Amino acid sequence: MEAEKMDENEWRYHGEGNKSLVVSHRKRCIVLRFLKFPPNRSKTPEEIFHQLQNIVYFGKHIMKQFFGEKYVHYGEVVHLSLDFVRQLCLKIQSERPESRCDKDMDALSGYAMCLPNLTRLHFAEHRPILCVEIKPKCGFLPFSSHVSQEIKHKVCRYCMHQHLKVAKGKWKRPSKYCPLDLFSGNKQRMHFALRSLLQEAQNNLKIFKNGELIYGCKDEDSLSDLNELARHLKPFFFPSNGLVSGPHCTRTILKELIHIITMTLLSSTEDCKAGDMKTVPTSQGRSYCEASAFTKELIRNGKNKMETSGLPRDCLLYKTLQVQMLDLLDIEGIYPLYNRVEQYLEEFPEERNALQIDGPYNESFYEKLLDLSTEDDGTVEYALRKVQQYRAAMTAKDCSIMIALSPCLQDECSEQRLVVPTSKSRFTFSLSVLDLDLKPYESIHHQYRLDEKIVNYYLKNTQAKDDSVMTSLLKENENCTLVLHKM
Repeated sequence: MEAEKMDENEWRYHGEGNKSLVVSHRKRCIVLRFLKFPPNRSKTPEEIFHQLQNIVYFGKHIMKQFFGEKYVHYGEVVHLSLDFVRQLCLKIQSERPESRCDKDMDALSGYAMCLPNLTRLHFAEHRPILCVEIKPKCGFLPFSSHVSQEIKHKVCRYCMHQHLKVAKGKWKRPSKYCPLDLFSGNKQRMHFALRSLLQEAQNNLKIFKNGELIYGCKDEDSLSDLNELARHLKPFFFPSNGLVSGPHCTRTILKELIHIITMTLLSSTEDCKAGDMKTVPTSQGRSYCEASAFTKELIRNGKNKMETSGLPRDCLLYKTLQVQMLDLLDIEGIYPLYNRVEQYLEEFPEERNALQIDGPYNESFYEKLLDLSTEDDGTVEYALRKVQQYRAAMTAKDCSIMIALSPCLQDECSEQRLVVPTSKSRFTFSLSVLDLDLKPYESIHHQYRLDEKIVNYYLKNTQAKDDSVMTSLLKENENCTLVLHKM
């Protein structure tokens, strides 16, 4: 990439999260990712370069080992002309959602990450491309003995957090999506989870057509018209005109979409070290969430037994779950260990680099993540190992899975490409994992407080609803008249 020849008009706003902003090239399948900072906070160019380089190294040396080389795109750090970056920053400012403008794109260091545009298939550049981005969240219930509230063994973090987010005005209504349904491997439950995501995408689902966002959350601007989505998708799933139309059309097309997403998520992937991890099996905790709309529907229909199929060991969801389950102790077990490390660093601040808290993320760091023993020997080394495992697990709990799809004719589908059929079409596809920055060490205190807040609000909110139901039942009983009949 030649920095001096770059033109800001060849780039467009692609999206942003809490910590970074992404622009994509109009013709080439590449994106640039810039860090974001509050207006009053500044970092030196050297600090920003080091931060970006750490992101690259963590993806290259750690997450690639867990997920496999084909699925982790760690990119490279590039240096750009400051004039280009400033002009680009001005150009895209009006496209940024207002709720994200509390932080500014870094336009002072000249450093960014260059990555492949995962909304495009690199081997099908001249074909129509459909891309689905899913943020699946945590797929298991904590099994740690450190958990103090029994509800955490029954209701997943995502479903509990929905109550707090709606109360704070983040979302207008709770989603029926439950991560445990998606990670169940049971197709009926997976279909329900994906349908729930389509109905209430929040920030867990985005759909792109030829690199353009056509469905999903744009913060306050929600592109949530399912009929409009079906119109976009119809040429992909039903290439011949007039095959499907009317209200039935939307349901049919979305059913095809849900089917193809499920098939790709369960498809085999390459071998990698994650398959060799001896993590605690999910069966140690229950495999369903009591707050899941799917679970509630089953119980309403008198079915108390939940069918569990389990995930194929070589699929991407399984590998994601394996990394998530590096969280062996839950935040309640991690927090005292974090405090042990903090106390040690107060006494010996010069040891921070030797402990690899901020990297380097190399083979030795990776090997420590694989030590799954939970017998605390009272050492700082043990405490730090569990803290680093927790950080890696939290990264996997917040990652995104990108599915890129392109229609292909029977004779065009190469044996080297992954292919999935639908009722009227065949698609070649690729899978990728993104958003794999290691969660900050300093965020553990915040995670502990947030966990308390989520659980306490959920208990208070559900108890209030239970009390309301009981009160209405009592009122009904008060209005009853006892009639005595002669025998």
